[in-house]
Amino acid sequence: MKAKGTVHKYMDNVDTDVIIPARYLNSSVPAELAAHCMEDIDADFVNNVKSGDIMVAHNNFGCGSSREHAPIAIKASGISCVIAATFARIFYRNAINIGLPIMECREASEKITAGDKVEVDFDSGIITNLTKGETYQAEPFPEFIKEIINKNGLLNSIKG
Repeated sequence: MKAKGTVHKYMDNVDTDVIIPARYLNSSVPAELAAHCMEDIDADFVNNVKSGDIMVAHNNFGCGSSREHAPIAIKASGISCVIAATFARIFYRNAINIGLPIMECREASEKITAGDKVEVDFDSGIITNLTKGETYQAEPFPEFIKEIINKNGLLNSIKG
């Protein structure tokens, strides 16, 4: 299982209210949430993101409120994977629960820049920066998380 795309880069402490501002939480429709993803810190994100693109950030990505709207907005926007040095634990769990692949890798978060082309191999945990010709090692997903992601979320993975 792999993802490949152009990087959208963010810094430390990107909280869930920045990922999807609270004024849009009256909807749970993924496409409506995606239309406002990141708009308070990156007004052009929704116009620039393409299906398969990759989001990279530094520390504590997804901090703040524990709503599932944030990973839903990211996934529905077309982002295929989020890489960060660290994630807020509740965001990490919510992302996996809805089938959004996220990987922790400090080296990748420090060395990858906006606009780089990156490929992520979820089986090996290898992140390849195709632009810079560098590789970084993240922890690969255990089988049960791969199953959740492959089935597009926790609920789908437990249906018989």
